[in-house]
Amino acid sequence: MKSKPHTFDNIHISEPQNPALKPVSSIAINCNSGAAQKLAELVSASLSENTKRAYLADLAHFVEAGGDLPAMPEAVALYVSTFSETLAVSTLTRRLATLSKIHKANDWPNPCQSEIVRSAMKGMKRLHGGGQQQAKPLTRETLLLVLDHMTETSRDTRDKGLLLTGFAGGFRRSELVGLNWSDIAEVREGLVVHLRRSKTDQTGVGRKIGIPLGQTRHCPVKALLAWREMSESNDGAIFRPVDWLDRVQPSRLSGEAVPLIIRERMSAAGFDPTGFSGHSLRAGFATSAAKAGVPSYKIRQQTGHKSDAMLSRYIRDGELFEGNAAAALL
Repeated sequence: MKSKPHTFDNIHISEPQNPALKPVSSIAINCNSGAAQKLAELVSASLSENTKRAYLADLAHFVEAGGDLPAMPEAVALYVSTFSETLAVSTLTRRLATLSKIHKANDWPNPCQSEIVRSAMKGMKRLHGGGQQQAKPLTRETLLLVLDHMTETSRDTRDKGLLLTGFAGGFRRSELVGLNWSDIAEVREGLVVHLRRSKTDQTGVGRKIGIPLGQTRHCPVKALLAWREMSESNDGAIFRPVDWLDRVQPSRLSGEAVPLIIRERMSAAGFDPTGFSGHSLRAGFATSAAKAGVPSYKIRQQTGHKSDAMLSRYIRDGELFEGNAAAALL
């Protein structure tokens, strides 16, 4: 039987035909009137494109596995059991969060809050572990060694600017490649970066981040300005592709290029790049700052973390050897 289209915030997936379903369009908003259509557009705009794609993938997987919407608690628990050995705990947790979201949005009973689903997830975590896999931090000491192996070509100059800016600003990869030259202002102390939008700021309120003049042989301010001179650009995207002839291209560097650059540069410096990703610069900054004794509120001011709880894992890693009890014994 041919499946019917189903939408969630204007995301289209297919699902098995189920006569008990009521249509879900733009979070169950009736779009018969112009005002309702406008409201639907506003609700859809409240989600980023990445979030919509994630919802699509999560819902499609549940439906393709035989699930119906709205879902019964037993069906969701069976879904958890079926994929408990093939999917990571974090992946299933996210997919259940998506299912919970769509049920709440449509005023359906939420199966993810039922005892049977909670028990299934708890059992999975106990059997398979519930720890989230973290990107390895590219710490200050390693970063400086990586930079020492780079030369003065266009590609090397770009990568120096990218690595140092990403580290000093505690940026996510999307924030880093999204920067334009118009977002940068030179001041006596260094650079002020106007981050206009981020993962946790989808409404575009923005915030300003200070990149101070460096005190080591690798200054983030000098590195970024050297890239500006090398690229001969004063507007548009800061970080751009460089072709095999070492020519700077006019387009914007993609977010997917950041982890590739990090791993490539680490390999060239003789380090094993396994486990390093686009998040490693941000994690490395937070870990190194905690190790240096920087107060957590100052680290959050740079990274944009909303609470100390979000920073806790970096601070724990950075303080593993600070006043370590074993150091006084061995």
